[in-house]
Amino acid sequence: MMMKQTFFISHGSPTLSIDETLPARHFLQSWKETIFPTIPTSILVISAHWETSVPTLNFLNNRPNDTIYDFYGFPQSMYELKYPAPGAPQLAKRVKDILLSSGSTKQVNEDTKRGLDHGAWVPLMLMYPEAQIPVCQLSVQPHKDAAYHYNIGKALAPLKDEGVLIIGSGSATHNLRHLKPQDGVVPWAMEFDTWLKEALLNGRYEDVIKYEEKAPHAKVAHPRPEHFYPLHVAMGAAGVDAKAKLIHHSWSLGSLSYASYQFTSAPTS
Repeated sequence: MMMKQTFFISHGSPTLSIDETLPARHFLQSWKETIFPTIPTSILVISAHWETSVPTLNFLNNRPNDTIYDFYGFPQSMYELKYPAPGAPQLAKRVKDILLSSGSTKQVNEDTKRGLDHGAWVPLMLMYPEAQIPVCQLSVQPHKDAAYHYNIGKALAPLKDEGVLIIGSGSATHNLRHLKPQDGVVPWAMEFDTWLKEALLNGRYEDVIKYEEKAPHAKVAHPRPEHFYPLHVAMGAAGVDAKAKLIHHSWSLGSLSYASYQFTSAPTS
């Protein structure tokens, strides 16, 4: 099974798991009908909520993923949600082999205990509520740069030919200090989000890699890069000539963008 697409999902607030008023929740619930009807053999999620010094995979043998509640002060019902998707040890081994043989990294670690953080299980429980597709997570390295993560993605591109759905899960804008209930979107968030959309849709991937010097308000939109790097991995995995498409766009809390993108690989001759 050949996958032509990779995806970047803005997972926003953990309340996406229960808040029926969020348009992004309904977008993800319609995933199989409107965005991606193909059922993948397994799913690789690059989540902003797993930060490590070197690329690390959760390597689970013969047991489901635990649900990690890596958030605080939210309604009790959120801590009762479960997403026991099977582990994907074969995928984890394949990812490790690919990354090491590509030269994009010299070391890949395995974590045999870690389950799925909310950057993975919150969107997946809406996209694939049956929790039957094996899932593997890959960490991000915030001390590295965007080009490094793009090259990690490029190395992962062959997985698309093996039926693997590659999802980068982060946020188009992410500054927790600037979240507050209000009508309308603050100007800096709108300007950064618009710049990102125009850069992606026009194939200016090099600009997105160099976003810190090219984008308006880059350091305000992303004081730390961990929520942006999953985009670079998904972008790299799609290929140099991939076409980007905005598949969802909404806002919450004044500055939190739920912009999500599909990258479609260029046809091979």
